Amino acid sequence: MSLSIAGKTAIVTGAAKGIGLAIARHFVDHGARVMFADSDEARLAEEVGEAAEEDGPARFFGGDLSQKLTLANLLSATVDAFERVDILVNAQRAVLTTDPLNPDDPSLDAMWKQNLLPALRLSQMAAKRMIAQAEKDELTEGPVGTIINVSTLAARRAQPDLLAYSIAGAALDQATRSLAVALAPERIRVNGIAIASIMSASLQATLKDNPDWHDMITEGTPMRRIATPSEVAEAAQFLASDGARFVTGQILTVDGGRGLIDPVAVPAY
Repeated sequence: MSLSIAGKTAIVTGAAKGIGLAIARHFVDHGARVMFADSDEARLAEEVGEAAEEDGPARFFGGDLSQKLTLANLLSATVDAFERVDILVNAQRAVLTTDPLNPDDPSLDAMWKQNLLPALRLSQMAAKRMIAQAEKDELTEGPVGTIINVSTLAARRAQPDLLAYSIAGAALDQATRSLAVALAPERIRVNGIAIASIMSASLQATLKDNPDWHDMITEGTPMRRIATPSEVAEAAQFLASDGARFVTGQILTVDGGRGLIDPVAVPAY
């Protein structure tokens, strides 16, 4: 089984920090050419650094990914830099709490706009590009591309204070499955990674404000620890590689066993 992604071109969103940055760096370290994309262009420039030099393995693109035009420009910039797109990782995500009894709570619109629609729209755009590449190269068999959506264990849990985040995550999981069926005839695989508590930038900030949650999370995790972003990156590499060539429409759970026993009261990020 080959887990190689060397020579492939990937777009990774949410790549200025946390899980997205870990995935993008991991892909570069394993021989891929990567477009780091995020709304925080200054942070991208700082993180990508010299790797963004001409003919280097990485570039970065900053912009508001909730806008269709920005997504189209991201795809164009990637093709201009690397001539193709083989892998898309939608890792952009935000976590907002919700007052479940407040119909004017803005979190649902925000989560829909940040966590679902950019991933869905960019997946559709990237898939069209992958299909066009295969037609141009006259590829009649073998893989054409792969799409990976970073989702959340909260999509399967009833946590009222994460109502909007959970709904957006569940919708993203369904989008993953639907796109997997739609794109299978085109030889494009679509999978998801459902994460629980990963020591991302957002979780670090949350634990700073709620220090007691650290012990709550580890006690609610059979493996008794919080995962690192690099562990999500390794899962993404597997799904992007030919080692997963017959895997599509699946939501791979990276949670240390949380989903097997997770009590409702324990935060699930």
